[in-house]
Amino acid sequence: MTLYHGSNIAVKTPRLLKIQRSLDFGRGFYTTSDFEQAKKWAQRTTRIREDGTPTVSCYELSGEALESLSILRFEKADAAWLEYVSKNRKDRNAHDNFDMVIGPVANDQAFPTILLYLDGYIDAESAVRQLLPQKLKDQYTFKTEKALAFLRFIEEKSV
Repeated sequence: MTLYHGSNIAVKTPRLLKIQRSLDFGRGFYTTSDFEQAKKWAQRTTRIREDGTPTVSCYELSGEALESLSILRFEKADAAWLEYVSKNRKDRNAHDNFDMVIGPVANDQAFPTILLYLDGYIDAESAVRQLLPQKLKDQYTFKTEKALAFLRFIEEKSV
């Protein structure tokens, strides 16, 4: 399986960095199977950091990884996904014992709905109902060194 990571630099050796903001699946190295999503991440990161060149790093994920790692997988934006994302968005030090988490990205269109849920203006059922029509891209988050060991850098593409 090919996965992509968008940044302002090529990332040949992925690492688990200290997070400086709250992310959907908490601390980890974020990738996607969608090249266009990675391209958007690269352009956004470069714009925010005002440095570097929008770059998509391409990786191959070993098939045995999905069999030998502890993986939490969300097939769609449902109540369980919403609770997990909300927990991580509220507390950037939230911790779990998964090697990888796979599921939809809370993109720019989804985030206002999540904020309404976090602030108590809508319940989980209403939030999920609003999120379902959106075509949310996927993200594969590597949360441990064990998981990262299955990721092999292939190439970089300036975008």
